[in-house]
Formats: sequence, C-alpha cells, structure tokens
Amino acid sequence: MATEVGSPIVAIEAGRVRGVWRGDPGAADRSAAFLGIPFAQPPVGALRFGAPVPPEPWEGIRDAVEHGATAQRGDPGKTLIPEPSIPGRSTLNVDVFTPAPGDPDAGLPVVAWIHGGAFISGSPASPWYDGRAFNRDGVVTVSISYRLGFDGFGHVPGAPSNRGVRDWLAALEWIQRNIAAFGGDPARVTLAGQSAGGGAVLTLLGMPAAQHLFSSAWAMSAALSDLTQHDAERTSRRLAQLAGVPHTREGFASLTERQIRDQQQVAARPETRDRLAALRATLQGALRIGPVIDGDLLTRPTIASIAAGVGADKPLVIGSTDDEFTFVTDSYEKRVRLIPSALALAVVGMPLRRLRMYLADNRPQRRLGPAALLGHYASDMIFRSTVVRVAKARAAAPTWVYRFSWPSPARRWALHCLDVPFWFDCLAEAHVPALAGDHPPQRLADALHGAAVAQAVAHDPGWAAWSAAPGTTRVFDAEGPDVLPDGYRNVRALV
Repeated sequence: MATEVGSPIVAIEAGRVRGVWRGDPGAADRSAAFLGIPFAQPPVGALRFGAPVPPEPWEGIRDAVEHGATAQRGDPGKTLIPEPSIPGRSTLNVDVFTPAPGDPDAGLPVVAWIHGGAFISGSPASPWYDGRAFNRDGVVTVSISYRLGFDGFGHVPGAPSNRGVRDWLAALEWIQRNIAAFGGDPARVTLAGQSAGGGAVLTLLGMPAAQHLFSSAWAMSAALSDLTQHDAERTSRRLAQLAGVPHTREGFASLTERQIRDQQQVAARPETRDRLAALRATLQGALRIGPVIDGDLLTRPTIASIAAGVGADKPLVIGSTDDEFTFVTDSYEKRVRLIPSALALAVVGMPLRRLRMYLADNRPQRRLGPAALLGHYASDMIFRSTVVRVAKARAAAPTWVYRFSWPSPARRWALHCLDVPFWFDCLAEAHVPALAGDHPPQRLADALHGAAVAQAVAHDPGWAAWSAAPGTTRVFDAEGPDVLPDGYRNVRALV
C-alpha cells in the first residue's frame, strides 16, 4: 500500500510508526489505522515455545499500513467471520484504530479486542474488527494477535505454559505503555472478545496477574477452556507419538507448524471409538486445546476464581446469541426427526433429573423438532449456561446480561458470530450479507454498538444490571421487549 503525504506518524517505545488516514479531513468519521505493530518479537527459532519477548527497537519510521502476519496459516475454508491468514514470521502484533493519533492528552477510552476461533484458528485481520465505527464515537480500538493451537497452549516440557495467555498479557502491557501516544487512556481499557475471545476475556477477568491491565470487560458468546494439567500432558504425549518425535521441547521444535497443525486436533480428541461419546463431548463444549490450569498463571477454574472475587471491581457485560450452534444440527433434521425429544437429550447425556425441567423450559425449540432442540441444547451447554454461571458467580459485582435474539434471514437462526458485525457497526462490509442477509437492521446495530460504546465510555451499557436484579436481561432484536426479568430461564436446568 502506498503511503500518502501527511500520513499520521506516532512515536512509541520501540520507535516511530506511520499509519494511514481514513475519511476526509475534517469529517466526523476521520480516523487513522496503524496495522501490524509488533508487541513482541517473532516467536520462531529459539523463541518458539517461549514467553513473548519485547520487540527490538527500530531506527527511522516503520510503516504500519498493512496487517501483520497471523498465527493462523493457510486457507481456513468457509468461516462465519471473514478472518484472512497472512504469511510471515512476526505474528505477535496489534492493529490500532484511533481518531486522535499523536495526541497523548486526548484521554479517549479504549477497546482491546481478542478474536475467537476455538483457540486454534482465527485472525485479528478481519475487516469486521476494524475500529472505524468506535473511532467515530470517540473510542480507540486495538485488535491483538496471539499464538494458536499447540504452539500457543500445548504442554511442552521445559517451556512456559499458556503461551497464548502470556501473549494476551504482553499485548495488554503494550497497550498500557503505548496507547496514550494514539490518544487512548490506559486507565480506561475495556477488554472485549467473542467465542474463544470471549473465553479469553473471562480467563483474564479471573486472573490475578491481569487485573491492572483493563478496567471493564465485554464477553460475547464466551467459550471457556480451563483444561487440567493432566489433559494437557495427555494431548502433548499423544501428539509427540503421532508425529514420531521425543516428548521434549527439542522434539516439538523439530516439527514444522504445519506438522503440528495436522496432528494437534487428532491428538486432542477423546481416546474413544465410540461416536456417541465423542458427540456427547462436543455437545457439552469440551474444548481440547486452550488455556490450562497450570498452577502458575491459572491456579483454579475461571468461574471459581471469579466466584472468589477476582475481577469483582471490573464492570462486566456478558451475553450470547439465542441459537449459537443450532445451524450445525440442521443437517441432521431428516435423520433424527422421528426420535422423541426426551430420548434424543437422554442419549446425548442429559441427566434424567434435569431433562423434564429442560423440556418444559424449551417448548418453542421442542416444537421445531429434535434436530433444532439438540442444536439449542449444544448452544446452551457451551455458551448460554456460561452466561448464567458467570453472572451468579459475580454476585453483587457490577454485571449486565444480554441476549442477541434477531434471527438471520440468510441462516435461519440467531446464530454464532451473527452479533459481531452489529457490535462493530460494520453492516456495510462486503462479507456481512452471507451471514446476516442483504438488509440487516441498522437500528439493531445502533443499539448494540451504542451499548458497547457506553460500556467503554462510562462502564455502563445502559440497562438494569443483573447484579442488582438477578435474571434481568437486555434483549437485542429488531422487535420485541427490550428487557426481560428472567431472560435465561430456559437454561436453569443446566446450572
């Protein structure tokens, strides 16, 4: 990309960076993008499987006008969110979007975004993660990268654990030291993320070592990992066996990224040939690669840590879409249509003592047939019950809960990822119609994005808090009630 005369230049701790302006001079939406700024050295060679190391300073002005390399490699195939893979070695970088580059006195609130992808895929370079709408509304936005899969989270003998988590911490530390140069206030950082990124938000919220790095949080469709050390070591040994290398740091370092990527999911699967057991594990949200309770950074499960009061001073917004994964089971509709709903849930592992309550609380989904009910159950197990568990664990700590209930005309459901372009207010982006249809309601984006801005600016999204009246839930839909007194009642059998 050519650099125009008068491009914004900002001095940070490692050197000066040159970004690119967007919007006409003097326009309300004028902002600057600084892309691919390294917050750590490339995690290659001797630094592979190591803790992140601060970047080397540079002389002169470094161009920051294109996205940096991503930890995601190759073509990820058709995904719900467009997240491109960008080749290169320097995968630990940030993208900064700001309306006030070079103005350390601007003191604008900041949103720090962590992308999803089940901790094995995803990219911060998505056009949906562009912060121009937040910039228009006076909020600086930072999208951060981190190591994925086994390189980021796998157990490697002699190497630091939870390297992806350490990457999050390093990026947030970089924000604390540098964001004022981009017009941001390091004391007003709202941590936000979706799916695995939402799980990252909750992990950091419950981590004592992260408390100084952000002041509020927003977790969308959060998927938690909380793997045990035993599970991490089992996967690690199985991966070494599959790859034919010693179970040592040197053995893993002898493997290419592609060799590890090809084997990591096989190694992480439950060791069973029972397809039903594997299905049960999937429906119950068993992520097999991700943050590990290592006794160092993470000393206990995330929700237990939150219940103990860690992060209680941080205002939190948490929610999910109504049918996160129901689209996945649509293809099973003909195969399971004659199976009674109660039997279908019993077969996939729902205890009988909870089954009757769950069926009673989910009559609308039950009427849609067993495939839809199973998809809804998966959504509840993996995402929606987490909302309630976290809200209950935080007790009186300031917590706001929401549901995104607008069904996509293109995909039938209020499905996983559908809320992201509304949250970023980027409905005009070219990839949105594939997920949200040709005419997604702008008023819904105004409402959800407006709440996100309010959380960043005032640490209050604008509706009654669950912590003040348990059950209170804001419903984001094109029509219908704004607030329900018990918006997650249908998951009570699961929590």
